[in-house]
Amino acid sequence: MKVSRSLSMIAASIVALAAALPTVAGAAEQITFVSQGGAYQEAQTKAILNPVAELLGIKVNQDSAPDAWPVIKTQIATGKPIWDVVDTPSQDCIRGGEQGLIEKLDFAQIPNAASMPDAYKSPYSVAYEFYSSVLAFNKKKFGDNGPKSWADFWDVKKFPGTRALRNHPLATLEAALLADGVAPDKLYPLDVDRAFKKLEEIKPHITVWWTSGAQSAQLLADGEVDMEMAWNGRVSAIAKEGAPVGHTFNQGFLQYTSLCILKGAPNLPTAVKFVNAAIKPEIQANFPAYIDYGPGNPAAYATGKISPERAAQMPSSPENAAKQVLISGAWWSSPAGEAALKRWASFIQK
Repeated sequence: MKVSRSLSMIAASIVALAAALPTVAGAAEQITFVSQGGAYQEAQTKAILNPVAELLGIKVNQDSAPDAWPVIKTQIATGKPIWDVVDTPSQDCIRGGEQGLIEKLDFAQIPNAASMPDAYKSPYSVAYEFYSSVLAFNKKKFGDNGPKSWADFWDVKKFPGTRALRNHPLATLEAALLADGVAPDKLYPLDVDRAFKKLEEIKPHITVWWTSGAQSAQLLADGEVDMEMAWNGRVSAIAKEGAPVGHTFNQGFLQYTSLCILKGAPNLPTAVKFVNAAIKPEIQANFPAYIDYGPGNPAAYATGKISPERAAQMPSSPENAAKQVLISGAWWSSPAGEAALKRWASFIQK
């Protein structure tokens, strides 16, 4: 009887252990990662998310939001955020941190950020990927002698033709100031009055104020405009499809999305590990294999995974970055930046 009872107890223990195994397996670390969707998110899934998931042995769930800011505010207001890590413009991370919506980062737990330039980090964020707002033009009209500066863009006599600008003040105000002779290293804090005054000069010559990257690309591809401000990845994409377009990184506006973590993120420790892994140079170096946007960590260019030819096409390569202005997320997240956004709406409606 004792033997039979012991065997029964062992059998019961085995059954209990087997029943518990799925629960243990299901408890694997995970995060929910949010980005802007589309081809960009598809590219980063292959370049960053899948490799990080494999490296850390975690599950990376995904969501997308073209504009994450209002969703971040809503989730924090509920007291139960469901997102962990968000890929969003740095100004969202900074103002979110200042408003108690974004976690302050402990960079001691993010050693891969140690060698990154201070300008690429804030207490609440770290650069993830780079893109540029560049001056693009129709090569059928201008050949290889297209506009090379924002002063050229404003010069309607020397460079006649139709023009387009983004319907947003970020980078557009900076372009106006460069066109008006402000030195690139003297842009910030922006002289908003001077910028809008300069924009009034070019406003009658702007055919379209575009509102999406797809629209800006279509304007160039269809020949509807001869020159415009556009995102470098959009320009290179239609060029690969045969559109006669060119662009210059000279006086481009180097912009980056950042990684930040929602305040009270449900998987905070794993989110921190994810951020550190996502900016690992060897993983960041995967970006150029899938999309024409550059690694957020400059050390990626020293890994040997990015050829010199490919680096020359990247907005964040040392050579191209040196020709451009780094957009100040800190200024755009400040009260002055917020005021410029409100003023823009009045400017466009007039």
